[in-house]
Amino acid sequence: MLVFDLDPGAPAGIIECCQVGLVLRGMFGALGLETLVKTSGSKGLQVYVPLNGEASYAQCKTLARRVAELLEQRLGELVISRMTRSARRGRVLVDWSQNDAHKTTVAPYSVRALEQPGTSTPVSWDEVAACRDAGEPERLLFSPADVLLRLARDGDLFAPALHLSQELPRL
Repeated sequence: MLVFDLDPGAPAGIIECCQVGLVLRGMFGALGLETLVKTSGSKGLQVYVPLNGEASYAQCKTLARRVAELLEQRLGELVISRMTRSARRGRVLVDWSQNDAHKTTVAPYSVRALEQPGTSTPVSWDEVAACRDAGEPERLLFSPADVLLRLARDGDLFAPALHLSQELPRL
């Protein structure tokens, strides 16, 4: 998988992550690739490009870094690709470094150990757009009970990650 962890620097939040996520979706959609999205269960979003084929960590990391740097060039008021904490204020870090063998992102449906427990929840792109358009971050906050209801109603929105076979684009 190609992974982008969208991590907002306050005062940016999930709304700004939605903006960046939708741009990523559009970029990969223009290349004929499907993307999946989930909340981190904390402050951000994670965008996935399922590959399920012959792609190395090095190839994914190189492409993810190029994409993050391009977004920073084009949307510098909103996006940062560098890890420097002091430079993140008010912007969304497009963390490309997650594409490495020793890195991890929170698994779908994981409950986060926070004061108000949140759950890393697969969501639809329509939900991401609605959250952005309404400016209502709570639309993408899910308790463990919420997730169980969503699963019963919608099924596993992250299931395509297991079987969707796509090739890593060559840029």
